[in-house]
Amino acid sequence: MATVFSRIATGEIPSHRIAGNDEFFAFLDINPIAEGHTLVIPKKEVDYLFDLDDELLGRMMTFAKTVARAMERAIPCKRIGMTVIGLEVPHAHIHLVPIRKESDIFFGNPKLKRTPEELARIAAKIREKLA
Repeated sequence: MATVFSRIATGEIPSHRIAGNDEFFAFLDINPIAEGHTLVIPKKEVDYLFDLDDELLGRMMTFAKTVARAMERAIPCKRIGMTVIGLEVPHAHIHLVPIRKESDIFFGNPKLKRTPEELARIAAKIREKLA
């Protein structure tokens, strides 16, 4: 059975798309810890990020870097923090989180409540900045 992330990447489950190609998909987290919190996934279903083959992992990091650069231009922040937790969904993924200080990327922080309209606006703002 396809993971929830695979179903998002194929459009079976709606998402606030940031970017995508044949191998990867980036979309807003619907329970963000910061405005613009984005998930980057490979379309290939692999549970653990470090089980991806080296070439695919390298291309995924390059894809994530492109998304992160757009996020930096769209969302006021000092940096884009990156973390790999991978316990909540059995599909490899990277969290890209706009941060101003280290504690901004703490997943124990309260989740932001955003309407679908707000998420759509944030996604559009990031997409505008993709080179």
